[in-house]
Amino acid sequence: MQFKTKMIPLAGVIAFAFAGVASAQEQVVRIGHVGPVSGSIAHLGKDNENGARMAIDELNSKGVTIGGKKVKFELLAEDDAADPKQGTAAAQKLVDAKVHGVIGHLNSGTTIPASKIYHDAGIVQISPSATNPKYTQQGFKSAFRVVANDGQLGGTLGRYAAEQVKAKKVAVIDDRTAYGQGVAEEFIKGAKSKGVEVVAQQFTNDKATDFNAILTAIKSKNPDVVFFGGMDAVAGPMLRQMKALGINAKFMGGDGICTENLSKLAGDAIGENQVICAEAGGVEQAQKKGMEEFRAAFKKKFNADVQIYAPYVYDSVMVMVEAMKKANSVESQKYLPELQKINYKGVTGNIAFDNKGDIKNGTLTLYTYKGGKREEIAVVK
Repeated sequence: MQFKTKMIPLAGVIAFAFAGVASAQEQVVRIGHVGPVSGSIAHLGKDNENGARMAIDELNSKGVTIGGKKVKFELLAEDDAADPKQGTAAAQKLVDAKVHGVIGHLNSGTTIPASKIYHDAGIVQISPSATNPKYTQQGFKSAFRVVANDGQLGGTLGRYAAEQVKAKKVAVIDDRTAYGQGVAEEFIKGAKSKGVEVVAQQFTNDKATDFNAILTAIKSKNPDVVFFGGMDAVAGPMLRQMKALGINAKFMGGDGICTENLSKLAGDAIGENQVICAEAGGVEQAQKKGMEEFRAAFKKKFNADVQIYAPYVYDSVMVMVEAMKKANSVESQKYLPELQKINYKGVTGNIAFDNKGDIKNGTLTLYTYKGGKREEIAVVK
């Protein structure tokens, strides 16, 4: 049996060797993202995930070098279905995959329990949308958020109800989630601080569709405002049933209801200037052009409009990578100190964190709905 040796030209050997070196020098950096891409608020989870994909694709197209090595970013996306148990399972999966950082989760109810898993594993977490104050009050140095918290959001809405809506009596409903309950409690504090009477407090859950019993009880109290702590998937049907029962009160809520999708879910019950909501974030005049450009690029890439937090997810990825570059390392414990003192100009505005991990000078945007479209009222701090 004869063997024939195939000769490889010397130039080919050298090229192959250099290709191997280049490949060895390229570092794969895994960034995790978790949000509900199944269930009733999947449209919000997908919006967040797309914001992360947009950032990852942009970073890879530009080319990034960290610590002298070319980096290729990979997005490991997990679905938590807005369920705390699934959220902790997703968190553990990302820890096992040895991700270099996590963007998420969307909901406070999943973000808070997951944050302990990331903290214990020494992995940096930036939430683009979880607003319950408890998230950053746990003392976890690895936990950050890029939006204002419920203390700011709910309190601002409570004061707005008194000062601008001129409400004397309010009724409050929440969905018993960490987010819904938290924002409702802060709304009550803000409203009461301005002398507003809370005439009813009712509870539902984040999967409910029938609100006739609680709305009938509220109707008898004749409130000027009904505040709902929860998400748009519940708020839409609630508005329809309010209209059917002849409840003409203003309807207020936090960022969970403050979506482009709310008008579709509520139909003609959205009314004109009847709904007032606040988004935990928002750009002031100087950033408006950049935000408009982002929205246009997002629409072109995904053939979908930004729902709420895609720009904040995008900025979260970018600020995490900026900290890595400053630290010359992709390891959480090494870039964490740089993240703690970061000062980064993002699409959503300037990003810098206080000693708890909350964003400094977080903005809020107040909205209403006219002609079925969300319309900005004001950006406040």
